Amino acid sequence: MPTIIRLAGAGLAAALSLTAATAGAGAAPAHADGPTVVRQRIVLDMAGNYPTEQNRLGVFSVSWRVLGAEDLAGPTHFTVDLPPGLTTGGAMFYSTPYDYTFTETVSPDGRHLEAVLDGNRRSGTEEFMKIPVVAEGTGPVTGAITARVANADDTVPTGHVRTHLLGIGPLPPLFAPPPRIDDVSATTGPGAGGTPVTFTGADLAGAMVLVDGVPAPGSCTDTACTVTTPGGSGSAAVTVVGPGGTVQAPAAFDYTGAPPPLPPAPALSGLNTPSGPVGGGTAIIVTGHDLAGGAVSFGSRPAARHSCGPQLCTATAPAADRTGPVGVTVTTAGGTSAPVGYTYTP
Repeated sequence: MPTIIRLAGAGLAAALSLTAATAGAGAAPAHADGPTVVRQRIVLDMAGNYPTEQNRLGVFSVSWRVLGAEDLAGPTHFTVDLPPGLTTGGAMFYSTPYDYTFTETVSPDGRHLEAVLDGNRRSGTEEFMKIPVVAEGTGPVTGAITARVANADDTVPTGHVRTHLLGIGPLPPLFAPPPRIDDVSATTGPGAGGTPVTFTGADLAGAMVLVDGVPAPGSCTDTACTVTTPGGSGSAAVTVVGPGGTVQAPAAFDYTGAPPPLPPAPALSGLNTPSGPVGGGTAIIVTGHDLAGGAVSFGSRPAARHSCGPQLCTATAPAADRTGPVGVTVTTAGGTSAPVGYTYTP
């Protein structure tokens, strides 16, 4: 992911222009045809030691909770915007096990951070990234720090924007309106990727652009997203995923010419648990390389849950029809690995 050169709209004015959410985090309104359904999948928060007039160094955390009955799947996008006079060199994120990829970029002025966490996060998971910051100059440290989160599977746009006013304290959780796309600068480009595309519209701060489900490198302000396309082939659906929801682009992106080469096929080196009951439910760790984004299977059956980083997958064995050995494999865009043996026991 390249260096970010555009800053998302942020600061006190932007924060106060949003409406405070009054509904309980994670609950959607009740409908006439059924009870209240908990649909929210991720909730954001901030806390820490912020810089002061006496101490110009600070470290705060942006934390999140995964809610709902299923894993939170696909890329989760975070942005953090700092006020003038405050800078960061990047976030620290060390959640274990390493069954995910985490990428981040910081704008040249050190005031805008973007990060993407790609992996299936189990419901009930609580994670955080720490962000060291430095206040320039002397005197009071003021302004707004705003953090945003977006994931296409989260359809309830509450708990996705948090703002802390330096020297004052946190604002209530903020409600983000749904993004809007009015125009797209380009809809075709080579299969190798790298085509610059600008999406103009409204309420795009904190959003990410997905091309056929893959995050496009770049950044969004409140009125525009400027990205470069990843590699691909054929006609690819384009969506813009923001803290306030997901919107389909007016047109697909049509790749021309040869697609990029496939990534290396995954290769497995072993399992930490070689067996488990035929009823399933055994949690295992799969090790190897080129596993990122993969899907784990036990024989012909997909794992009950899985998440894969570059060198490690976590998975839960599904139930089987009978006892005996099966092959555990990981499948990515590069192909399917050779199997590693796992035995179902009575």
